[in-house]
Amino acid sequence: MELYTPDQTDRDILTLLQKDARLTYKELAAMLHLSKSPIQERVKRLERLGFISSVVALIDPNKFENCMICYLQVQLTNHSVNTFRLFQQEVSKLDEVLECYHTTGGFDFMLKVVARNMIAYNDFLINKFGRLDNIGTLNSSLVITQAKRETALPV
Repeated sequence: MELYTPDQTDRDILTLLQKDARLTYKELAAMLHLSKSPIQERVKRLERLGFISSVVALIDPNKFENCMICYLQVQLTNHSVNTFRLFQQEVSKLDEVLECYHTTGGFDFMLKVVARNMIAYNDFLINKFGRLDNIGTLNSSLVITQAKRETALPV
């Protein structure tokens, strides 16, 4: 894979696409005062190099009555590299887990979990998550309100 550092134009493209991925090459070109062809080539290169990993629609969880977001902190009982790797592989298979982070501090991982309600979350903890190996201490935090939700990285 080629080594590439995005220049300012690439950064501007990434910033704009993070805000609205539906922008056409023509619209991007007009916003950045360039022609369509170089913009298209740059976007394709950014995709090929993995700077753009996917294009998705963000859904507002508040539009659904039965949507509870939880943050689950997990401490494993074994701290070997293989245990960490296996935990990440297994937790990635669980549909309820939206995000998984290996973290510092008192817990090894933080997961963002979605469930329909408390009963579904309890079922997830006992019947899915609880079946994973090397689970030690857990700490759940339920989201009451969301003050900010941003997905765009400052590039």
